[in-house]
Amino acid sequence: MPWSVAPLRLGRGWVMAPDAGSLRRRWDALVGAADEAAREALFEVSRSRGPRSTVARLPGQRAAGTGRIAHETGRCPEPVRVLHGAYDEQWLLPDNRLIDAARPELWRVLDTTHQLFAVEQGPVPRAGGPALTVTAHLPDGRSPAGRPGRIRPLYRRPGGLEPNLAPGLTGQLADRYGLPVTPRDLLCWITVAAHATPRGCAVPLTADPAAWAEGVALGRRLVEVQLRGAHGLPRPKLPGGRRPYVRAAIPAHPDALSYDPADETLLIGPTGRVSPVPAAAWEAEAGGVRVLEQWFARRTAPAEAGTLEALRPASWPQEWTSELLELITVLALLAELGPRAAALATAPPLTATDLHTAGILPAPAASHRPASVLDPEEEGPGGQLTLV
Repeated sequence: MPWSVAPLRLGRGWVMAPDAGSLRRRWDALVGAADEAAREALFEVSRSRGPRSTVARLPGQRAAGTGRIAHETGRCPEPVRVLHGAYDEQWLLPDNRLIDAARPELWRVLDTTHQLFAVEQGPVPRAGGPALTVTAHLPDGRSPAGRPGRIRPLYRRPGGLEPNLAPGLTGQLADRYGLPVTPRDLLCWITVAAHATPRGCAVPLTADPAAWAEGVALGRRLVEVQLRGAHGLPRPKLPGGRRPYVRAAIPAHPDALSYDPADETLLIGPTGRVSPVPAAAWEAEAGGVRVLEQWFARRTAPAEAGTLEALRPASWPQEWTSELLELITVLALLAELGPRAAALATAPPLTATDLHTAGILPAPAASHRPASVLDPEEEGPGGQLTLV
């Protein structure tokens, strides 16, 4: 996958939140500030963005304005779903005036029916967790430990057009394996085989057609679990009797998260109880950090008073409980599939020399750069149309 994009750099934490309602309240507080000084303080000015910055609108986000935030009085742009880190689905204000580096090239290729993003989790020495995750949402590319990883779209254009693959690779693999190989098949294999190195993800290919078929089938299941119902796929579920349920209501202001391995119970605050929670789900890590602990901390850690980030739900929302149950399910299913992925590592490899000989590697320089996506009209600063 030659073309990759650096992670988003938000510049201010308040533009992303676990719930969309908080983002709308933050927007209203910003545009309703008493004066210019108050708006600037709430904005949290950086070198790249301030209330008087002039920037183009993000592709596809027509509700966002292009005038200066200092003069903004309009309604909040509709928050969009994003993937924060490895598995945390949150919400983002899709306004280029608020984000230091929003990576417009990713927004240009975003679509709801075809596009998938492979997200490298960034190397953390001796850390557990996946080398790469897959999402249909726009990813921010940040690992739980804060290490940046590259974002690799499956397609270079919206609508599932022009795969982001070394030219000729799928045809070469199809000839070797004696069966069709689609871009999504290759992404499924990557999901199974990728492992982290100091230089990024390494993806060994197999020379064994049977191992390839088994790996793609396993990868298809891994991707389906991670997509959580996107692209019309079923939402992940554990078998009956193993599905987590709320056994005691989560309190309005939970202050701690712990685990009782004796009866597989997740303890949330002084009274909340969720079970059964497999030990593998509790112990699941990404970037060296326990996923469930990090997910909980992002929703309960105190924020500085007087900042926009302090505008958050007054009590634990029901939607967070539903998301927690689904996250437990995702982690449990991925843990069950993990040993099967490890077994495929023993298959005979297809070497880089083989691909060089076939003319697949190195990929041409143009494939490392974004494609020219000019279909939607893009609006520049102050409402001007972009000229090409």
